[in-house]
Amino acid sequence: MRITSELRARLGAIPRARIRREAARFLNAAKNCRSAQSQVLIDLLALNAGSRFSRQHKLDGVRNATQYRRRVPVADYEYFRPYIEEVKAGQHDALLGAKNRLLMFSLTSGTTAQAKYIPITDRFLADYRSGWQAWGIQAIDAHPGINNRMILQLSSDYDLFRTPGGTPCGNISGLVAACQKRIVRTMYTVPGAVAKIRNSEAKLYTTMRLAVADRDIGMVMTANPSTLIQLAKLSDARKEDLIRDIADGTLAEAEHVPAELHAAIGRRLSRKDKVRAAELEAIVDRTGRLVPRDYWPEIKLLALWTGGSAGAYLPGLADDYGELPIRDHGLSASEGRMTIPIANGTPSGILDVTTHFFEFIPEREYGSADATVLEAHELEEGKNYYILLTTSSGLYRYNICDVVRCTGFYHSTPMVEFLHKGAHIASLTGEKISESQVVSAVRAASDEMQVCLSNFTLSPVWGNPPKYHLHFEHADLAAPHLGEPLANLVDNHLKSINCEYRDKRSSGRLAPIKWVPLPQGTWTAFGQLRRAKSGGTVEQYKHPCLVPDLEFSSKLMMEVAAPLSAEAMRQDPAILPMGHAALPMLEQAHRAAG
Repeated sequence: MRITSELRARLGAIPRARIRREAARFLNAAKNCRSAQSQVLIDLLALNAGSRFSRQHKLDGVRNATQYRRRVPVADYEYFRPYIEEVKAGQHDALLGAKNRLLMFSLTSGTTAQAKYIPITDRFLADYRSGWQAWGIQAIDAHPGINNRMILQLSSDYDLFRTPGGTPCGNISGLVAACQKRIVRTMYTVPGAVAKIRNSEAKLYTTMRLAVADRDIGMVMTANPSTLIQLAKLSDARKEDLIRDIADGTLAEAEHVPAELHAAIGRRLSRKDKVRAAELEAIVDRTGRLVPRDYWPEIKLLALWTGGSAGAYLPGLADDYGELPIRDHGLSASEGRMTIPIANGTPSGILDVTTHFFEFIPEREYGSADATVLEAHELEEGKNYYILLTTSSGLYRYNICDVVRCTGFYHSTPMVEFLHKGAHIASLTGEKISESQVVSAVRAASDEMQVCLSNFTLSPVWGNPPKYHLHFEHADLAAPHLGEPLANLVDNHLKSINCEYRDKRSSGRLAPIKWVPLPQGTWTAFGQLRRAKSGGTVEQYKHPCLVPDLEFSSKLMMEVAAPLSAEAMRQDPAILPMGHAALPMLEQAHRAAG
């Protein structure tokens, strides 16, 4: 393994040099934001010229942002859905230019019940990969030692199903993995074929079966930090299975792995590694656990989202992974990659002004008929904005409903960080609580009480006066009596963060936050239900830390918590699976469920 790693590091010197030059070109372009964006707009309009959308909106003669805004309104996905439906049916020229070849559709959940299909084209994929490479080479160069070690990266299948026109639909991460050169693939400890395992538990177990067997992992990459926590919990919960499989060259979840995938990963899995198994057994004997900080001693970097609600999970990573540098890999979505962070410990990154054309609406003006629309170079440090995208996928002035903050500038190009989705604002009496505020309040309260919540969600509940419920699993606390003090602390921190909330609380228009304890496993079941409805994957899933729906609390109790609690009590009538504070709501949920 060491010889292979050293050889790969040497052979990779040439492509790394090329990528460094490309990253340098990006940084040089970012020195003149306005010029870069003007050229990108002209290029993108030319790319899809001749499409029906372009003709209907008379875009062929557009030469600047002012003309562009007169032709195309700010729009969400529903504006483009009719055109995309035609593209799905095989009529690509409804939205795309003749030279803009369609490769796949990236699936993501929408604000309606229907999934969104984002066209991924040759140009889009090239831009996407270029952004990743610019990020990656700077991250690797900043952390010597990653070059000759393995990378654990989770991806999803890009070909889950086909449209009527025959185009693959899935996740762009799978397409990127499929397009990697052979030398690049040797850098990753888990083959891309694992993404095709449909059973989510089997996929995660197979991932860890391959990854735990590899002592030489230097970087772990995934979108959501909650996934890393999930992987650590899995390796500890199934340590006996993992050690036995590694020793015997087997896979405990083999029955859930399609036969056609065995050819792709069977050789890796069939290797018997008694030495590694003995190392892992020694770790368990010494610590009583099997977690990444012990079985991956060579990790140099964790790469994941840290902005918005994702930041709530960061304090819980150190216990399982150790005190490691964390680098956000940028604000990105199925619709496009938006930023390239160049430093550890911050979600802020340089706006990727060489691939998409960006516009911004000040947060305070959002929703007004005459809202100001700014170009990237016009942002102000410390101000919040809704970000609009024009991309090579045929999306124009697309409102992704993300709220970002300008944190500063790289020369003339803004550095921005993700705060929250615009939809994630709750307001019962004008308090306008944002998801990022909830995350900050819960994190501060958790730190103060020295507890770590695996997941949590705050939601409004109507009453006289109305209030907010803080939901988290009772197993996250050492004792049930800590729940109410934690909720009180969250309430206090939220008052210090949000002056409108403080005013509503002091005037009695809002009651204090109330803790709603949940049975263990609630969030796992909740996530599965949400993914089943949206068609999303485990890697794409983002747990909501704030849900504005007034019915959320009762629905969660009735549809998820009550069945779990009932099942736990059937197995052992002597246990009380939830804290006493939730019993009235649980009883009401049981009655509602019949």
